Amino acid sequence: MIEKKRTLFTIGFAFTTCCLFAQERSIDEMRNSTQAIMSASIDRENASILQQLDSIKFVHVGEKEAQSIVFDIEDVNVVRKLNSLEREVPLDYNQHVRKYIDLYNSKNYSGHMSRMLGLAQYYFPLYERILAEVGVPKEIKYLSIIESALNPHDVSRVGATGPWQFMYGTAKIYNLTMDTYVDERKDPIASSYAAAKYMKEAYAEFGDWLLAIASYNCGKGGVKRAILRSGKIQPTFWEVAPFLPKETRNYIPAYIAMTYTLGYAQEHGIEAKESEMALNTQILEIDKFISIAEVAKAINVTEESLKLLNPAYKKGVVNGSDEIRRRLIIPALGEGINKDQLYLALNTTVETPNQVIAVVEDDIRRGSKHTAQPSRHQVSRGETLAMIAKKYDVSVQNLKAWNKVSGSSLKAGTSLVVNSNGINSRLAQKVNTSASKKSTILVYTVKKGDTLSDIANNKGVSLSKLKADNNLSHTRLKPGMKLQINKR
Repeated sequence: MIEKKRTLFTIGFAFTTCCLFAQERSIDEMRNSTQAIMSASIDRENASILQQLDSIKFVHVGEKEAQSIVFDIEDVNVVRKLNSLEREVPLDYNQHVRKYIDLYNSKNYSGHMSRMLGLAQYYFPLYERILAEVGVPKEIKYLSIIESALNPHDVSRVGATGPWQFMYGTAKIYNLTMDTYVDERKDPIASSYAAAKYMKEAYAEFGDWLLAIASYNCGKGGVKRAILRSGKIQPTFWEVAPFLPKETRNYIPAYIAMTYTLGYAQEHGIEAKESEMALNTQILEIDKFISIAEVAKAINVTEESLKLLNPAYKKGVVNGSDEIRRRLIIPALGEGINKDQLYLALNTTVETPNQVIAVVEDDIRRGSKHTAQPSRHQVSRGETLAMIAKKYDVSVQNLKAWNKVSGSSLKAGTSLVVNSNGINSRLAQKVNTSASKKSTILVYTVKKGDTLSDIANNKGVSLSKLKADNNLSHTRLKPGMKLQINKR
């Protein structure tokens, strides 16, 4: 009986072992089969990506030159990573993007990229919040690095200023204040709202994020002309790129490459360099003229560190008022702060000016001996100086100076200089100097209940002049709106 049980147990054990072995073998076969299917799928996808890359390498180059461009598995891996990063803005890849990726990952750029990553810890959360609030893709934040290397004090050779590089005329369109005490083009918050609004409008116009970004570089007019020359109805950026200025053709690849490089910063060995910016901050609203130095002393930080957080103030003074409360960003207050001293600094008026003078112009194109000839525009029926100035991202005053126009009316067919490249800077400077000598320019902030005619009467200027000086085609006003009052 015992032998019989032992035999049955042995048979059962052997059967169970065989079942388990067969099950493991089946699992191994399934695993190998799955891996083979996945490997075949990846191979097919790799081949498809390589085929796409080979087809697009002919963009911007002739067939002969394209033969020297070779894409391999490393390019395929970059495409996969770009696809993982991509949200709303297309992150296309081609030989032009590869050139900038190689540049940004070169030894020469390692210090720069580390600085950008360090500064991004302060600026990017701020940008992301504002871009999302306005309804613009958060990845637009990388554009500020291409524009200014996250330097709020950056000024281009033609006068574009701040982290988002606003020209004077465009800044005015988006209600950025530029006067004796403040230049909001340098304010990361105010300028980010302006940049986000521009991008939203450009996308609504072109229906393509890369074209919207391109217009940020060469203007909406530049993109429109390129689309017209391309003969396409709804083209992509790459289809109109051959008809765009060289700088703009490089602008998009640089943006995509920067997005990729910082998106995979750790993988590329890029470590954030410690920045002097305080990452934990708070905002105070200021309703009087106060000293930044006194506030810095009260909260026990250096004046320079406080100015780093508030780069828009030009004279070390926050020019707040009852009508316009100004923003002062300070490091988050610790427990050891002397609150009485801070209260005193925030409530001691250091200066009460009789008037705040608006900056009339600061984007006069300054050229060298080798500057190109100016471009021209032929006036169409119904076009105004304001419309033409907006189209070419220049000021009405410069248009008048460059073309010796005294009035505001234009005759259809007239040919206007619209880009001086510095050749008429002396004339434009003369106009500015003359204006500063013969006129008093004030900035008035519209209050609730104000009408344009009341303001004109109170300030001693005509209604038509007030409208002309502010490029207004209507009389509707909003509280908080800023008007330039030019008394000759």
